[in-house]
Amino acid sequence: MKVAVLLEQRRQNWLELDRLCDQVRRRKHEAELVVRFASLYRAACADLALADAYQLPPGTVQYLHQLVGRAHNQLYRSRRRLDLARLGRTLLVDVPRRIFRDRCVQIALLLFWATFLGSAAMAYFDADWGLQVVPPGMIEMLEDSFDEPLSMRDPQANFAMAGFYIQHNTTIGLRCFASGILIVPGLYETLYNALVLGACFGYMARPGVAAGGNFYEFVTAHGPFELTAIALAAGAGLRLGLGWINTGGLTRAASLRKTATDTVPLMGVSGALFFLAALIEAFFSPLPLPYSIKAGVAVVTGVILFLYIVVLGFPRRVR
Repeated sequence: MKVAVLLEQRRQNWLELDRLCDQVRRRKHEAELVVRFASLYRAACADLALADAYQLPPGTVQYLHQLVGRAHNQLYRSRRRLDLARLGRTLLVDVPRRIFRDRCVQIALLLFWATFLGSAAMAYFDADWGLQVVPPGMIEMLEDSFDEPLSMRDPQANFAMAGFYIQHNTTIGLRCFASGILIVPGLYETLYNALVLGACFGYMARPGVAAGGNFYEFVTAHGPFELTAIALAAGAGLRLGLGWINTGGLTRAASLRKTATDTVPLMGVSGALFFLAALIEAFFSPLPLPYSIKAGVAVVTGVILFLYIVVLGFPRRVR
């Protein structure tokens, strides 16, 4: 009898849980409301167990069964929505800010782009520079590869090329990341790639290079994503290397584990950029479209990178 009285006293909690089910279903809920809802749900589950154990009137047991089932569905649906909101905040707030304020990323971006642009300028004004920096036979391979217009490429090869580009580009990024743990090899790998890529771009831009037009029609659209991805991977590797040296009072193993966790967002963004660049490179870059359209895509991707890394990443003052 005492159990029946206790459950009757808790009827107000059941009615409140019933009302909250309607609010959660209409998505009119915040974190505090969901916490209260979850608390009432757990209490209703306990009440249902007591009602079953003491064989209370079937009407009460059935009501609690329906209430608990309804609350269960709404609770886990609301949790999924909260998880999506948390994921959105991580991708659009936490990760850009981490990238923006990371000194290792700043250093890697500065070194990579400064070396790339400097090497490109040198190769443009001095062909011998490009021939000396680029591995033997690579310039000839580029000229042969882009000797024919892009319209001559077999469209059926796009899917195979997409896989190749993803594998090739991520390999470069992973080398920059993995060698970064020793810092000096990581910096060498980053600067070497920037130097060679810049020399290729500068040499192919020279007026006397016949294949230069086809080359730039192909590389312009996906260039911003691909080159920035390399620099981000290099920054993540450098961050890992400094975590091995500057442990902050932790053991080296613990410091490496902590730093590795911190670099996951960097490598995630780098991997996403490599993937997107490979899709553009495989399916859009070979299309025989006016160069202005491909340059427009490059501008758009550059603006996206600026918005994501700088605008979203710029620290806000808390009021």
